[in-house]
Amino acid sequence: QVQPVESGGGSVHPGGSLRLSCAASGRISIFSYAAWYRQTPGQEREMVATMSPGGTTDYAESVKGRFTISRDKAFNTLYLQMNGLEAEDTAIYYCMGRYYGRNVWGQGTQVTVSS
Repeated sequence: QVQPVESGGGSVHPGGSLRLSCAASGRISIFSYAAWYRQTPGQEREMVATMSPGGTTDYAESVKGRFTISRDKAFNTLYLQMNGLEAEDTAIYYCMGRYYGRNVWGQGTQVTVSS
């Protein structure tokens, strides 16, 4: 079974920062293609950031300039640096990689931004 383990979520005030991490079980390489998604109750899961095998990144318009996706050189750990957090960023965040042609998802980590 392959499920990345997420960490780094929590509660912050508006304008604060968090760094999410997503570690592949057994240090296997699953983040050649990688992404972060987020979801709030009653809403569809939303793509936040993606990273291609060649390193090209893409971001949702709402997070451009504030969030940065990255990974280690072995492609077994994924990160999401979130700066200038806003209340609208409150959601459960999920990391995604690929293993033998199938998407694999982290368990989700809660990010809450409030005063």
